[in-house]
Amino acid sequence: MLLIKHIKQLLVTGYEGKKKVSGRDMSRLSFLENAWLLIKGDRIAGYGEMDNPDPGVMLAEELDASGKIVMPAFCDSHTHLVYAGSREKEYRDKVMGLSYEEIARRGGGILNSAKLLHKTPEEMLYEQSLVRIKEIISQGTGAVEIKSGYGLNTEDELKMLRVIRKLKETTPLTIRATFLGAHAFPEEYRKNRDAYVDLIINEMIPRVAGEELADFIDVFCDRGFFTPGQTDRILMAGMKYGLRPKIHANELDFSGGVQVGVKYNALSVDHLEFLGKEEIEVLKHAETMPVVLPGASFFLGLKDAPARKIIDAGLPLALASDFNPGSSPTGNMQLMMSLGMIRQRMLPEEVIHAATLNGAYAMGLEEELGSITVGKKANLIITKPVPGYEFLPYAYGSELVERIILNGKIIK
Repeated sequence: MLLIKHIKQLLVTGYEGKKKVSGRDMSRLSFLENAWLLIKGDRIAGYGEMDNPDPGVMLAEELDASGKIVMPAFCDSHTHLVYAGSREKEYRDKVMGLSYEEIARRGGGILNSAKLLHKTPEEMLYEQSLVRIKEIISQGTGAVEIKSGYGLNTEDELKMLRVIRKLKETTPLTIRATFLGAHAFPEEYRKNRDAYVDLIINEMIPRVAGEELADFIDVFCDRGFFTPGQTDRILMAGMKYGLRPKIHANELDFSGGVQVGVKYNALSVDHLEFLGKEEIEVLKHAETMPVVLPGASFFLGLKDAPARKIIDAGLPLALASDFNPGSSPTGNMQLMMSLGMIRQRMLPEEVIHAATLNGAYAMGLEEELGSITVGKKANLIITKPVPGYEFLPYAYGSELVERIILNGKIIK
């Protein structure tokens, strides 16, 4: 047993039975001051105020958290962190004025990453990705979703998903895998895009499902990429094999991706830089989690997703990093919370909910993670001494995570 005592603020408490936080409730953060928390095995066994301790905690190993915050570890529901190499030279092109789509048409972007990945042996791909996993753990992430999508052919997509499975087996992170063969069109299919959709449906999905390599299926439904009709076909095929949909939607334009995602009960729709009344109304009648990726819009110089409009409409919202080599080369969730405040006018309480419980929901992990709840997995952050929780998104760029506990064990 481990007892963390004299906690300055214990965040996201009292959420028993709550799967997500929506609308005005996102600005109401429940927490305890001068608190204790008890861990037994890999689970949260109890918590309370220091002046009202549980008698059973007296036998536990103790850790003093005076002046520090304890909170759920971050739940990052959208990354592409399994990739080969990096793409910093393309960012120079971006600075010189080329758009995301123009870089892609020149063979850069996703296609460039696909070429690099094809040449990279599986073990080397694993080793590169393991470095990134260790980095995000040190920054406070306890659960992460990782997508394929830099393969764009059957064997390389399977290679990526096998690497994700190995990361899941060899690291303490809680990992969810997403098949994203529909990330872009390979060069050889540029003039016959439906043939590539057929390849995804008839060959890739059955192989992925047959080897049980993915939890979810995703499609990049946006201008210049996959159409709503193509997305519809791919999601329907994936669902027949038990893969629940997630959608890249409305990053570059009003794509119809949100509507297709809701039609198929997508767990989340992500990006959402272009979001209007129609999309919001559709989401109001769905269990789908809107996910914004402020790192991508910041790095690419795109318009910001209307987070304020989403929350004010009474919807839930999650924040994720979009960690990838082309549009968000960081998985730092504390930075994502800061960008949520700076760029998207979210409140401190809202970004904390968006990076914890709502992020867990966007991965189907809300029963296990995302709040300080007895019986949930003990994935926790202990910060350095800070004035209060508002300081976490305020001090952008500062390293505030002192310790990270995953599965009840101190990792850092």
